[in-house]
Amino acid sequence: MGKGKLAKFAEMAANPLVVECPTAAVMQDEFPLKGHWGEQFFHNSNPIVLELGCGRGEYTVGLGNLYPQKNFIGVDIKGARMWTGAKEALLSDMKNVGFLRTNIEFIHKFFAPGEVSEIWLTFSDPQMKKVTKRLSSTYFLQRYRQFMQDGGIIHLKTDSNFLFTYTEEMLKANGLPTEVCTRSLYQENGDDTKEARSFQTYYEGMWRARGIDIKYLRFHLPLEGELIEPDVEIPLDEYRSYSREKRSSLEVSK
Repeated sequence: MGKGKLAKFAEMAANPLVVECPTAAVMQDEFPLKGHWGEQFFHNSNPIVLELGCGRGEYTVGLGNLYPQKNFIGVDIKGARMWTGAKEALLSDMKNVGFLRTNIEFIHKFFAPGEVSEIWLTFSDPQMKKVTKRLSSTYFLQRYRQFMQDGGIIHLKTDSNFLFTYTEEMLKANGLPTEVCTRSLYQENGDDTKEARSFQTYYEGMWRARGIDIKYLRFHLPLEGELIEPDVEIPLDEYRSYSREKRSSLEVSK
């Protein structure tokens, strides 16, 4: 591991805005902050919002600046990337922003029932090969139900046509209440998309510069009701991430 990464990990360990638990898979005892994030971490009772797969933490910090009446927690396993947002939040003395370094698959171990009001999925890996790895799949929605408020809001902001189409079909298959559904976010100018347009990350700007439209979905997640996966085939994205071609020779997936 390079000296730069080692220095970043050391800074992360000393940053009071960062909670690290990379070993959630083998965690036996209940997480100490579970059910107590408001009173013990943020020292207020404001709504808690998660950004899952926060990367550099740009969106978490951006939302925290825009909405001081809410608490934001960026979640990712990549500590060296998260360091950017965590350091900015610390230097800016932000009281409503925190970061949790762990695997998102175990996110339900960190929050109590009803503790989270909203989730942002910003430019998540579309995981075109395996549905249970998609952060908007029913596999993950069942996990979110364990700690979200009834009817809590989930935002999906993505460049991926595959992930957007999959999520759209999943919502239809389950009849989940959908507030906003657009394939061209920045051609919208209404109040219902203002929040999603209010902040743009570095990579989001790069996607737009390539002529790729940004898609946005906002929907509610009731706590009751069976969730099923959509039985549809969806064309794969022509690319997998910013600088790599798609890995599969297939043209469609479910």
